[in-house]
Amino acid sequence: MSWKDYLELEEHSNTKHEFRDGEAIAMGGGTRQHAELAAATIQHLRNQLQGGPCKVYTSDLKIRVRATGLCTYPDVSVVCGKHETDPDSKLVTLNPTVLIEITSDSTEGYVRGEKFDHYRKIETLREYVLVSHREKLIEVFRRTEGARWDRVEARTGAVARLESIKAELSVNSVYEGIALHEE
Repeated sequence: MSWKDYLELEEHSNTKHEFRDGEAIAMGGGTRQHAELAAATIQHLRNQLQGGPCKVYTSDLKIRVRATGLCTYPDVSVVCGKHETDPDSKLVTLNPTVLIEITSDSTEGYVRGEKFDHYRKIETLREYVLVSHREKLIEVFRRTEGARWDRVEARTGAVARLESIKAELSVNSVYEGIALHEE
């Protein structure tokens, strides 16, 4: 499938599709727990970023990795400053600063591996965050010198700092009232 065919499909579809390697792959719905973790993450970031140059977006924002062609819907995106859009679609953003994925049994390997490999090629991306569905754990992968990415984790009682947007996610606050698989 071509990029333009994908854009046409998305414009008329009730289902979201990820565009990967010339294929449109339907994205399944998430669990209640997944939705709660995404909502809590968005709430915390929006409260901190309100009035500033960075905006928080839900999984309805399409992000494209120009270098690889991947187009996907991260669980949470943060874009700072003006949106840079794809020349073929004003609905596709090219310049996120932070991308956040909530893990699940079915996606954890993909978001840690192949998807992160794609995301690393976004020049504007400064931090990639994984919010675990298994335990109270928020991992921040931060771009450093060159192509290197450092990993910092925050667990119960700790705070995950997002330096690129001067915000933080309290693990206790994000997970408050949310039942995990282990509980």
